[in-house]
Amino acid sequence: MRIHPLITKSEDLRALVDRLSEHSFIAVDTEFMRENTYWPDLCLIQVASPDEAAAIDPKADGIELKPLLDLFVKNEEVLKVFHAGGQDLEIIHNLTDKVPHPLFDTQIAAMALGHGEQIGYSNLIESLLGHSLDKGARFTDWGRRPLDKRQIDYAIADVTHLATVFPRMVEKLKKTGRGAWLDEEMERLADPSSFAFPPEDAWKRLKLPSRNPAVLGRLKALAGWRETEARSKNLPRGRIIKDDTLNEIVLHPPKTQDDLGRVRGLSAGWRANDIGGRLMAALEAARPLDQDEMPDREPRRPGLTKDAALVGDLLKLLLKIRAKESGVAARLIARSDDLEALAAGVRKNLKILSGWRYEQFGKDALDLVEGRLAFAIEDGKLKMSRIRQEEPVDA
Repeated sequence: MRIHPLITKSEDLRALVDRLSEHSFIAVDTEFMRENTYWPDLCLIQVASPDEAAAIDPKADGIELKPLLDLFVKNEEVLKVFHAGGQDLEIIHNLTDKVPHPLFDTQIAAMALGHGEQIGYSNLIESLLGHSLDKGARFTDWGRRPLDKRQIDYAIADVTHLATVFPRMVEKLKKTGRGAWLDEEMERLADPSSFAFPPEDAWKRLKLPSRNPAVLGRLKALAGWRETEARSKNLPRGRIIKDDTLNEIVLHPPKTQDDLGRVRGLSAGWRANDIGGRLMAALEAARPLDQDEMPDREPRRPGLTKDAALVGDLLKLLLKIRAKESGVAARLIARSDDLEALAAGVRKNLKILSGWRYEQFGKDALDLVEGRLAFAIEDGKLKMSRIRQEEPVDA
């Protein structure tokens, strides 16, 4: 595989994109910093095809990233391969308002191939290629310029290995017949709504032990205000005001701006500064939540009787057994909410009762809760014992 020098010029990037566009897939990774900013600071983009790999410096003077970004989000002929790509996708969405498509995440695929639920990249490479990665530059300052050779080599190695392991994973998925299992997961990952986050929804990320409409109305107002402040200043939310302090103000709202000086977590300057004034304005504009805005009661699941809760525990045990037998991560097969819903008597709109999940687990899970399957001990080992056959459905 040809490794290019760091790309800093638009014409070199355009030529690279033209060549990458001829391939069926490309591997993609990014390096960024976000410890001191609201928005992730994109510092490097790495791409690779089976033939070549390069790192692109998005901070280079005058470089035009549009051809590369268009390849990511507009070219439907090229599959984009990531590993644990959530933050990479967020960055691309911030730049384009779109998510790369079609895409493939090797961490998700690894769940279907028996590598556990959230295998790290270096562990995956070691498992599939038999050698370890250099982690020396993992926590480097990617915003510093110039980047040294070790940083660039480290960054490019991520996509060169990704371009190597991806075809191997695809072959294994084909041999096991599990490729189609991942379609739903990949489409969910590519959903742009996962990355669109309006300030008015910021309150939904905060946990407050109250169902008082007035309290939640203040939470919505102040969380939205903080989100707007953080974005406008490009600072982490906690640098504006920490969650605990925000919750304290929501539960015990100050009557005047002067009272802000007595709030734990705020400095005395909030009594008279502009940001304190904007906080008070947001607080005064707060209105109680309407009934249709009120959050669902937690936990959001069907009511479970004591017996149904025990059935749910048995389903979790069954899931663990089936996941071990099939070599598929339990999380890919079923979530706890689905198991509890099944135990509570729900039968409609459950993923585990359709498609491959039904064949791998759902059928036995349904038999267990409906009395056709039971646990048994034989020679000191746990096994499943069929009690009776499923009754035929009337025509």
